[in-house]
Amino acid sequence: MTDLAPRELRVIVAVAGARGFSAAARELSMTQSAVSHSVRTSERRIGAVLFERGRRGATPTPAGEVVAAHARRVLRLLEVMGAEARGIAAGGGGADTVGGPLRIAAFRSAALHLLPPALERLTARHPGIEPVVRMVREVGRGTAGEVLDGRADLAVATVGTTSAVEAGLVGGVLLEEEYSLVHPAGHSAPRTLPLVDWAENCTSYTRDWWAAQSWIPRATVEADDDGAVLSMVSRGLGMAIMPGLSLYGAPDGIEITALGPDRPTRSIGYLTTPEQARSLAVRALIRELRAASGIAAVSDSRKSD
Repeated sequence: MTDLAPRELRVIVAVAGARGFSAAARELSMTQSAVSHSVRTSERRIGAVLFERGRRGATPTPAGEVVAAHARRVLRLLEVMGAEARGIAAGGGGADTVGGPLRIAAFRSAALHLLPPALERLTARHPGIEPVVRMVREVGRGTAGEVLDGRADLAVATVGTTSAVEAGLVGGVLLEEEYSLVHPAGHSAPRTLPLVDWAENCTSYTRDWWAAQSWIPRATVEADDDGAVLSMVSRGLGMAIMPGLSLYGAPDGIEITALGPDRPTRSIGYLTTPEQARSLAVRALIRELRAASGIAAVSDSRKSD
């Protein structure tokens, strides 16, 4: 069994984050030699080299990346353990007195439109909880990677058939979004316009539906995020195919048209670790996310057949 103390785990996390022994030493108020000794001891006990040492600092090896992620998660569980124990001791029930930071990773449209009502209800019921939200682009490892790496307790992510749940995580679907055609209002032939797109959007398309649409051109205009896409469409620069959450607060000058009964959809859900799924704060947040998802669909009154 690998026997590392919390102090040693904190050193590993600090070196991985700072990419160097000197910077980690300053962060931890330790000497560089003490940090170096701690890492060497941890490497010996684990049986693997965790960092490549060089003139420019210390870069985590593949093994080091895995160990740092586990270390973050273990340290976070120790924090949760203490917070829940103090809550139970103070209030007798635990659930009403849970407190401390709750780290959430979400992509832009979810952070803007799904999280706020959930967090409003959460903090009203549990004033001691302090939500810490990071917006993360839903590309590559996306928000799920933040949980796996121990940087977030829960992720709001694309899940389901379009994005398989990564090993080591658990979750559920909160909302099914429909994709719609978005185009300049009043345009007589919007499907002939150039396609405006952004990197996060393409990973969520239903591939078979997309391939079957001969009228959809290759994107000739690409934007940084869905808000920029809407701005460009409103200026008459093209049309877009976008999911429901992205259409909240859409600017004037655009029209939203349904794509028909075979339209693509996107599943929005939550992901967390099995351990965090049992924590009081994460369970409370999941309850509020489920409640908020019931009002998160874009109104059909803005769509035309």
